[in-house]
Amino acid sequence: MLTSRVMEGEAKLTREMGPGPEEAQGRQAGPGPEAMRAAMADYVAAVHAAYLDASADLTAGERGRLPLVAAGTFTVAAVGSQNLHIIGTCDQLPAPAGQEVSLAGSDRDLAWTLRFFDPVIIPGLGLVDESREPQPDRIRDLLGLSGVVYHLTVPPGGGLSAHHALHAGTGLAHSHATASRDYDTLSNLLPRQASAIAEMRAAEASGLVVAVRLLAQHISGGDDDLRVLIPGDASAPDARRALLAWARERI
Repeated sequence: MLTSRVMEGEAKLTREMGPGPEEAQGRQAGPGPEAMRAAMADYVAAVHAAYLDASADLTAGERGRLPLVAAGTFTVAAVGSQNLHIIGTCDQLPAPAGQEVSLAGSDRDLAWTLRFFDPVIIPGLGLVDESREPQPDRIRDLLGLSGVVYHLTVPPGGGLSAHHALHAGTGLAHSHATASRDYDTLSNLLPRQASAIAEMRAAEASGLVVAVRLLAQHISGGDDDLRVLIPGDASAPDARRALLAWARERI
């Protein structure tokens, strides 16, 4: 039933979350807002189920350090602009007001509240230009989010099938598990920097890219090899991987 409901709603869900001017003036009859929200809720649940399934073979300690499992309870924002943005955050948000809608969900170790945002709720979303590429930082700024556990972006026509949810959740779990192992290795290689490494781990789990880069530079003692980690430079290498390579070369 989960798969059929997600696939039934996928064709119109992205448009419902982020209508263009022509669509806003009059849509043909189709599934109503409640059906769209139910399909979105099923998609998010499928992503989280895949995440938990993919991490089932990890040790208890490894699973416990995964950002979603460590958070336990979090919020998922479904945000409609020109793209559909699905954002997991541990930030505390005020209760829904006005036309805002929220739906509760849970699965094993996870419990979340799904919130829906579009240009009616946040007018600034209608002004975000994503005609060339997604603008995840701008979307998060408009919601005022400081800590992001994950951010999935679905382009128009990208679909929200159960198959897509399976790949998204599995990929997210593998990415989080890899990051956790990297930080465990860094802590073993650089025991005197354990506190800063723990702070860097938490910063990455919250999506604080600038903080991660600055902490990597600090942990390396300002080594010239890591000066390429320039905050704000999209072309800069991955800070965690760069720091790990640096540590392995010197230990």
